[in-house]
Amino acid sequence: MTEDAPHPALRATFSRKGRRKGDGVSPLPLRERVSAQRTGEGPPKAFIRHLRKNMTDTERILWSALRDRRFEGYKFRRQVPLGRYIVDFICFEHRLIIEVDGGQHSESDRDAMRDAWLASQDFRVLRFWNVDIHQALDGSLIAILEALQQDPSSGAPRHLLPQGEKQESRS
Repeated sequence: MTEDAPHPALRATFSRKGRRKGDGVSPLPLRERVSAQRTGEGPPKAFIRHLRKNMTDTERILWSALRDRRFEGYKFRRQVPLGRYIVDFICFEHRLIIEVDGGQHSESDRDAMRDAWLASQDFRVLRFWNVDIHQALDGSLIAILEALQQDPSSGAPRHLLPQGEKQESRS
C-alpha cells in the first residue's frame, strides 16, 4: 500500500478528490454531531434522503416557493436534521423553522417536546396545516415573510403561529 492511499478501513469514507464524504457546513457543532453519530441519536442519512425524495404534495408546493432563494432572497433548506429531529424547512440565517403538518399533529405531545428543544437551541418554529398551504398559500407566505423580518432578539414570541390563530387551541 502506498502512503498516498488511505488505509483500507477508511477508503469508503473518502471521495475520489480526497475530501471526506459529507464534508461541508453542518447545522450542528462538531461535538454534537460526533455525539449523535456515536450514540445513534441522529436520524439515519438514508431516512433523510428518503424524506427529501418523497416529499408530500403540500411540502412540494411550499418548497417550490422557497427554494433557490426565490422567496425574497432568503436561503432555505429542506428536511434538515437538527439533533434527533428532522425539520421540514429551515432558514439558518434567521433561525426560523417552518413545519407543515397534517391532522395527525393536532395536540401532539411529541411536537411540544420537539418545539421546546428547538426553542432551547434558539430556533423559532412556524407551523402550518396542510390545508393552509393548499388553500391559502399567499397568506402562508406572508406569515413566513413577517416572521423572517422580525428581529428574534426583540422579545418576539418564539413559537409563531399564522396570523389570527391562538396558541391555546385550534378551532
